[in-house]
Amino acid sequence: MKTHAIPLLAALAGLAALPLAARADDTPAAAGAAPAPAAAPASSLAYNVGVVSDYRYRGLSQSRKQPALQGGIDYTDASGAYVGTWLSTIKWIKDAGISAGGIDTGSTPAEWDLYGGYRGSLPGGLSYDVGGLYYLYVSNKYSNLGPAAANANTFEIYGALTFGPATLKYSHALTNIFGFADSKNSGYLDLSANFDLGSGFSLTPHIGHQSITHNSAYSYTDYSLTLGKDFGNGFSVSAAAIGTDNKKVGGIDAYYFQNADGSGFKSLQKATLVVGAKYTF
Repeated sequence: MKTHAIPLLAALAGLAALPLAARADDTPAAAGAAPAPAAAPASSLAYNVGVVSDYRYRGLSQSRKQPALQGGIDYTDASGAYVGTWLSTIKWIKDAGISAGGIDTGSTPAEWDLYGGYRGSLPGGLSYDVGGLYYLYVSNKYSNLGPAAANANTFEIYGALTFGPATLKYSHALTNIFGFADSKNSGYLDLSANFDLGSGFSLTPHIGHQSITHNSAYSYTDYSLTLGKDFGNGFSVSAAAIGTDNKKVGGIDAYYFQNADGSGFKSLQKATLVVGAKYTF
């Protein structure tokens, strides 16, 4: 990801953003919401829909700091295996071309995630979660930005360990990551925890670091603190304070959006408050 031409690392709880319609990379064990049980007591199929005031993933806005609609479907087998899909509206694919002066990068309006994995338990009170996640940006033309850019579609494998309220997770890109050329083997390390405050309230601190192979100037750290409220019957809301270490490249924010005429500068990495609501059924 680069300034101007590549304004945003698409990507998860975000992880730091904790999109309220959770996907695999933002599952409780990954994002720091309530950690998932080591094994489901029975097979289940669940649906979720939600809205957030800003879709933040790994600390960066994917929706140009505007609201996003999200939703997903998850199947969990009694064995601990699971598969699912999740979608969110986005703006960063099209915005990258606008910021670069009107290059056609595709009008891709959504991120479509496909994932699967396995959860289980280990001795000593540990549980684990391993799997793979494919981020699909249908018909994106991100490579049109030039030799430093690549197709935005990304595939990561991940592994997480949970002990008590804390979860440590690592995600590893087997492809170029979110539009960066020559960026295979990039990684994201995430530490999060979930604290039950009672009466349906939870508090989730998180810190993560995104490293981008051969593009170290764009590696960065993100953080968040999320307060959630579960009202029962599948309905929940949350408010998350989210930010990054505000990385700069060439004296300007590493991740930003700018109109083609040079106006409308928007930082996509500065701290913000994200609120949202989700319904699971």
